[in-house]
Amino acid sequence: MTLAADRLGLTQGAVNQQIRRLEDMLGCSLFDRSRRGLRLTGEGERLLGMSKRFLRLNDEIFAEMVTPALSGRVRFGIPYDLVTTYLPRVLPAFAEANPRIDIDLVCHASVDLISATKTGDIDIAIVEEPAEAAQGEPLCVERLLWLGRQEGQAFGRRPLPLSIVSDACVFRPAVHEALRQTGISWRTVFENGNIDATMTTVRADMAVTPSLASVVPADLRVLGPESGLPPLPNFSISLFVSKGNDRAVMELADHIRTAFVGAAQA
Repeated sequence: MTLAADRLGLTQGAVNQQIRRLEDMLGCSLFDRSRRGLRLTGEGERLLGMSKRFLRLNDEIFAEMVTPALSGRVRFGIPYDLVTTYLPRVLPAFAEANPRIDIDLVCHASVDLISATKTGDIDIAIVEEPAEAAQGEPLCVERLLWLGRQEGQAFGRRPLPLSIVSDACVFRPAVHEALRQTGISWRTVFENGNIDATMTTVRADMAVTPSLASVVPADLRVLGPESGLPPLPNFSISLFVSKGNDRAVMELADHIRTAFVGAAQA
């Protein structure tokens, strides 16, 4: 009581009186009083624990209300094939928590996005890159799979009809190398940069295509070893952040890391 009174700038009698009032209000004893001094009762321990939580919440509320809200504009890059899978994981909660930060979305091939973060043309990007040679900060690792039409036969034709989004597609070198190593000839059916058109050629059984496991359309078939096609390497979903960025960019980067950790734990 003496120490509490010193910290609060009160007399010991005033502190004792406040404790008595609190006990009367709660209808229980908070301290066991004896010649040895004061010890918390069970009810006192419960009140202490809840009071600490209340004080932490009070500090959080104060910090939230007096800290200026972040504002600014962030240029955020992501490949077309990851938009529907990864944007919902990242942006809604961030936008809700940071309503004064504007996001400019930039969709390009991963190699172009990596280059743009290095030059500062965009601030932050989630990209695909070979797992064994990843340069960015790995967020997760995905399997690269072969896709074909349900009950389709394109996978068995030779040369293998191959549909890839564009010549800048990050999967292209890995796919060509896997086919070369197994001696499977191929021909390019489609290569113009449109993911929807690429999938349409597969649905029409005109070709097969590579795809990350997380973005496989429900109406297409994953072609396993029984198809005779070679296994493809794993790819890293990586984070690239341009140098010299402001707090808004770093806040989004931290939010992305947290979102991926949370998804992995779930």
